[in-house]
Amino acid sequence: METFSFSGIDWNFVLDCTIKVLASMICGFILGIERKSRSQAVGIRTLVLICVSSTLLSILSTYIPTVSAGNADSTRITAGVISGIGFLGGGAIMRQGMNIKGLTSAAIIWSASALGLAIGAGLYVQSAIVVLITELILVLIEKFERNLFPDIKKKGLHLVFEGALVDIQKIRQTIENGGIKIYDMNMTRDLSRNVLILHYSINLSTMKNFEQLIQELQNHGKLTEFSITD
Repeated sequence: METFSFSGIDWNFVLDCTIKVLASMICGFILGIERKSRSQAVGIRTLVLICVSSTLLSILSTYIPTVSAGNADSTRITAGVISGIGFLGGGAIMRQGMNIKGLTSAAIIWSASALGLAIGAGLYVQSAIVVLITELILVLIEKFERNLFPDIKKKGLHLVFEGALVDIQKIRQTIENGGIKIYDMNMTRDLSRNVLILHYSINLSTMKNFEQLIQELQNHGKLTEFSITD
């Protein structure tokens, strides 16, 4: 059995891989900032993990043929593992109310798969670099996300007004003036009951006084139902 030695490592190759991984981390970080600024479910950590893991898999796909002496089975096994882990990661993603949970966990599962394949192929130093970057992503970027984007949990605001004399634009303005960010709105007019049903997808990060909001909404029509749900 061949003994492991750092003297046999191609450090130029390691440096090239490190530059690629760091470049992918920066790209994933930039994409994550854009998604978070739009209050999307996919965050900075998820995109950085995916980007870095994809880079490691790309390095692995070019490295394996150089050490496998043209053996195609090794690359087929790698492709099969990547596909299988994709299904496993998908099982970690859940929807809770209007929010999606588990995206980062799914990305970590995929990252672990990439690391396992790389270590199996003998890319020890490159794997160690990716592990270090992954831990920095999970710990430091989480704090960065919480400070820059404090609360982006979406909830549903459900309003029911009786009668037809309801000014939807003023209702929206009143809601936003109350410190609620509106992402989307759906409207239903129930003619049999003569009611207007409004359902908003909202963010409650700065909303505090619900009673005041209810009183202000009643100035724009006969409000018969007010509810906030996940």
